[in-house]
Amino acid sequence: MKNLQLIGVILVVAGSFLPLVHVPIIGNWNFWKLDQRLAMMCYLLAAMALGGIATNHRKFVKIIGGILLILFLFTVLATKYQAFSYFSFLPFKSWRETLAATVTLKWGWAVEFLGAVTMLFAPKKKI
Repeated sequence: MKNLQLIGVILVVAGSFLPLVHVPIIGNWNFWKLDQRLAMMCYLLAAMALGGIATNHRKFVKIIGGILLILFLFTVLATKYQAFSYFSFLPFKSWRETLAATVTLKWGWAVEFLGAVTMLFAPKKKI
């Protein structure tokens, strides 16, 4: 369904401007503040999905949705890894884990993943 895939693209783009990670003292970060290259990839993939929707290539849009899911999963895992490795200078593992846990994921990721899943699993026909 074309409209549902379009809603998925809108959710992906809108979710990238929502708070994705909370870093103490610094505040909330969206996708652009998190990593500009990954944000540009996200926007490029969303634009490609819009092109696929406009030309009625459902399978192409589903592939882009799958790639976006992988990109978002990679970004979440990389963010958590970076938080743990950032505090590697501390001598005790418990201190590292405690400080790394202060870097938290925010609700914007739910919108990002919902948009990508909507693009991926949009039904074929109207119900």
